[in-house]
Amino acid sequence: MTALGVLGGTFDPPHVGHLILAEAACDALNLEQVLFVPAAEPPHKHKLPITDVKHRVAMVQAAIHDNPRFALSEVDITRPGPHYTVDTLRLLKERFVGADLYFLLGSDSLRDIASWYEPAGIIAQARLAVMRRPGTALDISHLEAALPGISGRVAFVDAPIIGISATSLRERLRAGRSVRYQVPDAVAQYIAAYQLYRDEPVVA
Repeated sequence: MTALGVLGGTFDPPHVGHLILAEAACDALNLEQVLFVPAAEPPHKHKLPITDVKHRVAMVQAAIHDNPRFALSEVDITRPGPHYTVDTLRLLKERFVGADLYFLLGSDSLRDIASWYEPAGIIAQARLAVMRRPGTALDISHLEAALPGISGRVAFVDAPIIGISATSLRERLRAGRSVRYQVPDAVAQYIAAYQLYRDEPVVA
């Protein structure tokens, strides 16, 4: 059975932390590929300014182009929103029949997953590949009480702790500061070419 990782996000912009976590999951779980799934309309960010999806997709493509274990999925940008994780996973299960899906997330997200939209559907569609976050305490028994069966669907992945966030990168770019070594060179070149993050999000 093919094992595929699923890494969703706004990727605004994609950075080396995303790539390191995806590579660590590939090694730890023997994944054939990790699918990078840019979100067109993240439900939890519907009031926040987000860079046009065409730019974010292009940056993901630039970030992953040289790694055959990484692939782009446009499942969330070719259908109307809102886009919930449970729906994304259901569509991917239909497209990759027989594949064993691993949804990549941080331990902070796992802690709150019972509050997500249809969390039982999420763990029915995919296992959870969880990256530990510093300062996040997890009580699996508490999660199991709220979401029966989840403890058997969690696989912890040891990965380097990378203190980079897209928010901090956007702030650095708006201030005219360097993001070299924090994003892939191809992403930095794309950002410079389209002058992204200088002020408000740019529409393609």
